[in-house]
Amino acid sequence: MDDGLRVTDRLVVPAAELRERFSRSSGPGGQGVNTTDSRVELSFDLGGSPSVPETLRERALARLAGRLVDGVLTVTASEHRAQLANREAARARMAALLREAVAPPPKPRRPTRPSRGAKERRLAEKKRQSQRKRDRRVDGD
Repeated sequence: MDDGLRVTDRLVVPAAELRERFSRSSGPGGQGVNTTDSRVELSFDLGGSPSVPETLRERALARLAGRLVDGVLTVTASEHRAQLANREAARARMAALLREAVAPPPKPRRPTRPSRGAKERRLAEKKRQSQRKRDRRVDGD
């Protein structure tokens, strides 16, 4: 847990820039829920991080704008009974969020037109379907 958070092959967030808070979790665990701090809140100051290159930071800030509070990204995990399992789940979720946020934008779509054969097949299928429905009519039209 002391090593950094590997987001991509080139981007690793140092452990010193991650903040973890622990609190009591709801959910499974019985009486143990009332006494152990198994819920994990993992925070990362994306806006002020020196380890994220400027271009990636701008892209991530734009894509995660709805999730950020003052440039800080926070992820919680409380689905497991053990604190260690919740820490790993929170780190995995944070890495997945950041990986998606810093990914390059998709290539722009090149508009295409249907081929002549595709148009003819579509129209032939429409004619077959209308004939099929015409044949089902009772009044003979």
